[in-house]
Amino acid sequence: MTSLEPELTTVVRRQVVGVRGVPASALVAEAPRPQAVIVVLHGGATTSAYFDHPGHPRLSLLRTAAAAGFTVLALDRPGYGSSAGHEDRMRTPEQRTDFAYEAVEALLVGRERGVGVFLWAHSAGSELTVRMASDPRGAQLLGVELAGMGLVHHPRAARAMEEWRRDPTRTRPSLRHALWDPPQAYPPDVHGGRRIGATSPAYEGHREGWQEEFTRLAARVPVPVHLTLAEYEQVWANGPEALADLASLFTGSPRVVLHEQAGAGHNTSVGRTALAYHLHVLAFVEECALGVPALPTERGRRDG
Repeated sequence: MTSLEPELTTVVRRQVVGVRGVPASALVAEAPRPQAVIVVLHGGATTSAYFDHPGHPRLSLLRTAAAAGFTVLALDRPGYGSSAGHEDRMRTPEQRTDFAYEAVEALLVGRERGVGVFLWAHSAGSELTVRMASDPRGAQLLGVELAGMGLVHHPRAARAMEEWRRDPTRTRPSLRHALWDPPQAYPPDVHGGRRIGATSPAYEGHREGWQEEFTRLAARVPVPVHLTLAEYEQVWANGPEALADLASLFTGSPRVVLHEQAGAGHNTSVGRTALAYHLHVLAFVEECALGVPALPTERGRRDG
């Protein structure tokens, strides 16, 4: 048992707030006198429980970050959690960006913020995070972490997607194997995500032109950026070249740091190396909170 583990009993509470008549839900872990607030955004087909997997406090980002002195808000993205069924109120990316910002503000009422807010996203949650960070309001953020996302699909996923594009009458391909391989990267009762799964809202199935839009938005992110891909990532192309290609898009960021998480599959926050991953990125969050300046050679620095 590590010296950190006893503190992972931090209480995690579910909270629901109203945003223009739509309920927004989140899991919240508070630290007394927090250094900063971390807002975490889950990926597709799951909920905020991704960051606090039932029965595995050691894997929990909420508990680990709270023990390190950060308050964490794990927001259920638009169309998930309490906002499921309200997608007609959040049809456009702009509406979803406003919803997320307003939900965070409502959740922070009466709570200490420390020196500011840091955004941390996984997989499909990276789309909303990049939109939030490239918005004029993003200039007030401390920084951004994007994990499990990329520009080019891994060959395994690309083949499945190409077959579907050739014959759209076929059922949309399942990326389940790519999402959860290799099995040994996860505890047995975590592998497959049975306890944290959710139905994806319809808008997540329509991403034509996203690659071009992501390139445009990434260039407008004005804060430090940390990028993580797993060693065994099979949804997106990974490795040093793929990470460098991602980093090259964030031309407006003063600092871009790259990280390959050893021993991890796509779902870095619920794998066996989740604690190592969380501690690594929390070090970056701490640096952002302290205002550590970028070095002349910082851009594209690869950790791991």
